[in-house]
Amino acid sequence: MGIFDFLTGEFIDVIHWTDKTRDTMVWRFEREGHEIKYGAKLTVREGQAAVFVHEGQLADVFTPGLYMLETNNMPIMTTLQHWDHGFQSPFKSEIYYVNTTRFSDLKWGTKNPIMLRDPEFGPTRLRAFGTYTVKVADPAVFLREIVGTDGEFTMDEISYQIRNIIVQEFSRVIAQSGIPVLDMAANTADLGKLIASAIDPTMKEYGLSIPELYIENISLPPAVEEALDKRTSMGLAGDLGKFTQYSAAEAMTSAANNPAGGGMAAGLGAGMGMAMAGQMAQGGPWGASPAVAPPPPPPVEHVWHIASGGEVTGPFSKAAMGRMITDGNLARDSMVWTQGQDGWMEAGEVMELAQLFTVMPPPPPGS
Repeated sequence: MGIFDFLTGEFIDVIHWTDKTRDTMVWRFEREGHEIKYGAKLTVREGQAAVFVHEGQLADVFTPGLYMLETNNMPIMTTLQHWDHGFQSPFKSEIYYVNTTRFSDLKWGTKNPIMLRDPEFGPTRLRAFGTYTVKVADPAVFLREIVGTDGEFTMDEISYQIRNIIVQEFSRVIAQSGIPVLDMAANTADLGKLIASAIDPTMKEYGLSIPELYIENISLPPAVEEALDKRTSMGLAGDLGKFTQYSAAEAMTSAANNPAGGGMAAGLGAGMGMAMAGQMAQGGPWGASPAVAPPPPPPVEHVWHIASGGEVTGPFSKAAMGRMITDGNLARDSMVWTQGQDGWMEAGEVMELAQLFTVMPPPPPGS
């Protein structure tokens, strides 16, 4: 190898990175002992950041763009290397490319049920799962706190820790929200925002952020869900007696279709059928006495008005009208009216009052 080839391989003058894995968060530019030429070109593409580490210390961070590695573009490196007086020799530094795009469709879920106190059901347990997205918000902090000297850091290496943080904050937010279990499905969007806000301080310490967090499902234990299904079925059935009849009919059908039951199944079906027939005849649940019909409401008592000499008096009850007839203050041709009557009528023409005139005693003898 000639001296020219040696110098060409010794100094790196083009630095760039293209990622095809879709899950790499940090990749170290492998220099293999080669020095970086002062004035070399550094390419940082959209969705990337380049972090220089010089002699174990974090130096300059480069955002997307094309750079000439000179003192003007590397203020921290210039200070560390004492390049203030124009020192332009090659230098050795580690360069880490950080992927700043969003890593999406990441899964999270509760490994164990979460205990909480529901205002309607009391102490209960629930599970939840969903998806989230994560991105590197501060490359320098992420490199210092998480990556360290790892030459190729992938999303799988941090996803388990993020899931634990999400589940922890989900448990705390759910327990403090006071939202009933039956209303959580209608509030998953708000709950997702609350959890993302609660996680944000911890994520900042890692140099990360959670742009999106979705709750896909919140479920109760199977026993509780079965009880809810029964309660819903009873609500749909409406009348409990009819629901009992329906359940008995289904049990009879199942017993008849079960060949393993033999005579026992047939006897059980017949017995339930007889009990159901007796229930239907009585109009109530099995073994219950027939319901006694309530008495009808009392009849509405009419009150009457009397027109005499252009004046209207009243109202008077039927008993008062009877006394007035006895006293001679009300005659058959007296004009009376009550609610529901079509205009004024003579008292003797009103059936209800005409009866009062028939019970009057005959005139005294000798009159």
